[in-house]
Amino acid sequence: MFDHSRDLPDSPEQLQTLRIWHAMWLDRIDRRIAYLQKRQAEEERGRRNRPRPPDWIIELSRATGEPLQVHDGACGMNGKRHRAVSRDEARRLLTTDAVPACPFCHPDTQLRIIGGLRLSARF
Repeated sequence: MFDHSRDLPDSPEQLQTLRIWHAMWLDRIDRRIAYLQKRQAEEERGRRNRPRPPDWIIELSRATGEPLQVHDGACGMNGKRHRAVSRDEARRLLTTDAVPACPFCHPDTQLRIIGGLRLSARF
């Protein structure tokens, strides 16, 4: 059996030193906990307050500013230059203006457009 009376020094000065050392570590640990809790709360607040991505995006040419492709708003392949568009504008760009659909997110399928023609709502 372990003798707990012998695991600490017998000197009051040494015990005081150990107490101060442990109090310093507890303070350091408490500050780290507070920092991490604050950071987690800020990250959660940022996630809650993040604006909703647009439903549809058009990728724009860097040289001319003309539309290059239509994308779903969550598509990660939308390029650096893009802007949000409405559902109706995305449909118009895909059909009337013949702007290509992104081959990754397939906005034409999501908008029920095949070959430039809009499908009826019953599909």
